[in-house]
Amino acid sequence: MPAPPPLAGLRILELAGIGPGPFCGMMLADHGAEVIRVERPSSGGLTDPSRDPLLRSRRTIVLDLKRPDAVAAVRHLAGTCDGLIEGYRPGVMERLGLGPDLLLADNPRLVYGRMTGWGQTGPLADVPGHDIDYLAISGTLHALGEAGRKPAAPINLAADFGGGGMMLAFGMLAAILHAKASGEGQIVDAAMTEGAAVLSSMVWGFRAMGMWSDARGNNLLDGGAPFYDTYETADGKWIAVGAIEPQFYAALRRVMALDGAEWDGQFAVAQWPKLKGLLAERFRERSRDAWIDAFAGHEACVAPVLGFDEAVADPHNVARGTFVTSGNVVQPAPAPRYSASATVPPRMAGAADSAAILQEAGFTAAEIAALL
Repeated sequence: MPAPPPLAGLRILELAGIGPGPFCGMMLADHGAEVIRVERPSSGGLTDPSRDPLLRSRRTIVLDLKRPDAVAAVRHLAGTCDGLIEGYRPGVMERLGLGPDLLLADNPRLVYGRMTGWGQTGPLADVPGHDIDYLAISGTLHALGEAGRKPAAPINLAADFGGGGMMLAFGMLAAILHAKASGEGQIVDAAMTEGAAVLSSMVWGFRAMGMWSDARGNNLLDGGAPFYDTYETADGKWIAVGAIEPQFYAALRRVMALDGAEWDGQFAVAQWPKLKGLLAERFRERSRDAWIDAFAGHEACVAPVLGFDEAVADPHNVARGTFVTSGNVVQPAPAPRYSASATVPPRMAGAADSAAILQEAGFTAAEIAALL
């Protein structure tokens, strides 16, 4: 039997929000932390909680934070936790009476995680925004897209989730390790703009080495290179090519019969537009799956671009259990995997556990009835 999940024993209080805050809570819950989500009474929201993987695997308590007794209950719960996640604009938690000064005074070991777009300070701290805005001022959005065309937002993956929720989860765990060793809690200020910038660290290195142009779609990894791009096939589907290293490029040439001398200068940047055009014509000669069959066993770093339904049925993903179904919702399984520890099988959000959570925290039946 696998060992318990690696974060078993950690207790996190999550103040309900959307996007990166819940993603952080999901990551921690997936790996064994007990995460209690504090929801406000509401007639509805952007998503259906019972079908939203971001809300999986934690219990929920519904409290009206406009009421002093509800705020006091949250403060009491925070005193029993290792960490807290909140994603409001700067100053909101302080105005509620749940700011870090008060909660750290109650619980000096508490790690107080703050998720915002711009950060807790700076000229933009109080300005509203979304993933695309935070990505924009990080410099990263400028680099995304095809040559000669507008910047292309990668859904909301890079700022909300990669630079936001994932970065906050890392920061929370780093600070919790510190608190376990020192007894000292602290605030984690996770700004999506800064997280998105960190994700582009390799590109900043390439720029410093003179290996990256600010012109979109003209570089090694942004679709500028003919051997690192996506191509349409005869059936209107797409194939991804990542043949960077010489041996993989040689395999690409071999399978596609790219014998002309123009293919010898793999890194002759001036020739890249011409070679991309030739490759585009060549890939349109066969269907996507026919090309994948042709590349089988040749190690050219070529893969089919799969839609969501195709990804779920892909043999490699099936073998790895990359996707699971919970509550009739197909969703990504927890990642990464561990050699000794288990992760938590996803459990979709259900009815609120308000009374049970408050009872466990020591509230009387009368107090619970008044709060709810």
